[in-house]
This record gives sequence, structure tokens and C-alpha cells, in this order.
Amino acid sequence: MNTPTYIKSLLTPTTKKPQGRKVWSIDLQTVWLPFFTATNTMGDTAIPSDALGCPLRLGYDKAGAVRFTQAGRPVIRVAKELSDNVRLVRDNFTANLVSYAGEVMRDNADGYKVQVGLAQKAGEPIYNHDIAELNKAIKAQAEAQAIATAKAAPEAETITEREAVLV
Repeated sequence: MNTPTYIKSLLTPTTKKPQGRKVWSIDLQTVWLPFFTATNTMGDTAIPSDALGCPLRLGYDKAGAVRFTQAGRPVIRVAKELSDNVRLVRDNFTANLVSYAGEVMRDNADGYKVQVGLAQKAGEPIYNHDIAELNKAIKAQAEAQAIATAKAAPEAETITEREAVLV
């Protein structure tokens, strides 16, 4: 089985990433809007023009008042029609990835098993190192907490003694 071109293209590095509002970690202005405009043009979608023309909307609460973040900024949402279509693309993308992996597992089971074995063998030293470091960190944290508790205990006794004298 040959790897499809669209799968190979997903794994090829492209130019620098644009900065802007992200939807599913993909730029809204330079990727999603041109894509959905193209799909509307071809008749594949029927996203309302107002959603494409004004994709960012002010967020409102149930009472109709403008919502604000805890930092005091207004909540900005992506138009529902766009976010629904992004979700559809995401779900289909995920299904295609799972389908491709399943096809490879079925058509080249031996090669897939070899890759899994190589990955597990290569990952084992990293896993063991991380477990050892985590155990050291937990032990150090427990020791630090024990020292802090031991230092706090005499202070608590002193306060109790003072309180007893005052009574």
C-alpha cells in the first residue's frame, strides 16, 4: 500500500505559522475563512455570508448582557456556523487518521507490529528515567514538607503555652 499524497502533505513542514485568532489551533483569518469561502463557492457548504464577513462575535450571557473574562476583557466568540463547520472538519480529520491507521494495521500488520515494538523499546529508557526522577521529586517534596511541619510544630506549642498563660 502506498501512502496517500494527502497524508504525506500533512507531515511536510510548511512556512512560518501566521499569528491571529485560532480555531482548533488553526488561524481563522488565513486558513479557515479562505477555506470556507472556497467551500461556499463550490457549493460544498452553505455558511451564511455574515458569519464569513464577521466571524468574531461579542459573547453574551443568558440575560443578554455582554460577558467579560475575569481579567475584565469582553468575551469574543467565533460565529456558531463557523465553529460548527470547524468541528465537522475536525471530526472528519480524526476519523480519516483513525481509518488510515486501521488500513495500515490491516494491510501491513507485520510492519506495524515492528514499529510498535521499536517505539516501545526506544521509549523504555525515557519512561524509566522519568519514573526515577518523579520518585526522587516526590521523596524530596515529602522531606521538605516533614521539615516544614517539624518547624511549625514548636511554634504551635509556644502559642499554646502563651494562650494557657493568658487564660
